[in-house]
Amino acid sequence: MLIRISLIIAIVAGLAVGTLNFVKVKTIITETRTERDEWHGKYDTTFQQLTETKKDLTQKTTELTQTQETLKTTTAEKVKAVATAEAQTKRATQLSEELANTKTERDNAQVEAAQYRGSGLTPDQVVSLNKTLKQTQDNVAEAQVIIKGLQKKNTKLEAELKIYRDPEAIVYLPQSLKGKVVVSDPKWNFVVLNVGEDQQVVTNGELLVSRNGQLVAKVKVTSVQKDRCYANVLPGWQIGEILEGDQVIPAHPAS
Repeated sequence: MLIRISLIIAIVAGLAVGTLNFVKVKTIITETRTERDEWHGKYDTTFQQLTETKKDLTQKTTELTQTQETLKTTTAEKVKAVATAEAQTKRATQLSEELANTKTERDNAQVEAAQYRGSGLTPDQVVSLNKTLKQTQDNVAEAQVIIKGLQKKNTKLEAELKIYRDPEAIVYLPQSLKGKVVVSDPKWNFVVLNVGEDQQVVTNGELLVSRNGQLVAKVKVTSVQKDRCYANVLPGWQIGEILEGDQVIPAHPAS
């Protein structure tokens, strides 16, 4: 009789432990699937952004090529712009393929999860699914960084193309752009500013130089680097001497 009671107690305890483990695993599965569904939306959004960026870059490349055919003299800047546009298009195509592969991997993971939905996932399978999700998240983050860089380069190319078509065209700079004069050379009438590609400054953009709320001069960007740019003082626009520390804002801010 004692043996029978012991067996019954052992069986009940085993069932309780099994039920507890099942509840824990089910909770983990539910949370993992929720994260997967959330990232599914992010994948689709990122893929759509990439497609639009690729289409825009391809269009700009075509426009740039057509413009070159109408010009009598090909400059080094035009050649560089075409090469950059082609490289960006190639990179965008490569990125599109990478995202397509990532989407395929995600879909495969969803199929595998569906296969285990009836019987429930084992702890090892949950770990594997989490690893797949983390890898996909990393791929999306990398794609978003690349897209942001391509968009900056696209803005630069668009401004350069506009100038090639019409040298007198107005180049707009970001409305929020603010910088300072770090070097001023009155002999050669040029300045160095502490804003550059990172702040979306482009060649031929014009900026107003001021001090204590008073206009000092207007300058035009001639060369742009990552975190600085060089600009010439426009004739007829120098009201006073430009000093280091003077403030600069766009003469033609983008709306």
